[in-house]
Amino acid sequence: MKHIFQQGTSAEAPVLVLLHGTGGTERDLLPLAGMISPQSSVLSIRGNVLENGMPRFFKRLSEGVFDEEDLVFRTKELYDFLDEAAQTYGFNRRNLVAVGYSNGANIAGSLLFHYGDALRGAVLHHPMVPQRGIPLPDLSGVPVFIGAGRKDPICPPQESEELERLLAGAGADVTLHWEPGGHQLTGPEIDTASAWYQRTFT
Repeated sequence: MKHIFQQGTSAEAPVLVLLHGTGGTERDLLPLAGMISPQSSVLSIRGNVLENGMPRFFKRLSEGVFDEEDLVFRTKELYDFLDEAAQTYGFNRRNLVAVGYSNGANIAGSLLFHYGDALRGAVLHHPMVPQRGIPLPDLSGVPVFIGAGRKDPICPPQESEELERLLAGAGADVTLHWEPGGHQLTGPEIDTASAWYQRTFT
């Protein structure tokens, strides 16, 4: 998978796995990593799917309707790539925190839904429920931050609340943070996520 790896100053700090939104690239969220955990190594990944020329992490049938077969395939593809990257760059595979926005948050959520050992934690900005009707792995103690917008037209509030319930039901330690606006990623949301990260991982 096309990606950027940046070596951090601390081998103990979690490696941040950055996952962009639809139409983004592996460069989009790099500034975010510097705000959340400046000392961390960073693995920023570009989605392998193109939708009208726009990179994504998995196919969708329409706005808000995921191609579940492709989602499962792409989730395993990403999981396997994380294994490979850990060997290539020599970081601890069990010390990864995903930071995803929109489509990137959805694939990060799907990693949590399918693999109990995929991530040490996750910061999910404006995610949806990746899949319904499947048993989740044991996520006991896995910290998850969900940033959501009260007026998000793409990801309505009940979607965020359902995701919180499902993850918490699997044992994850979920923090759901509300912003008054829509689907955009705002400064206050980033600040809140950064503060949560510092409390949780440092």
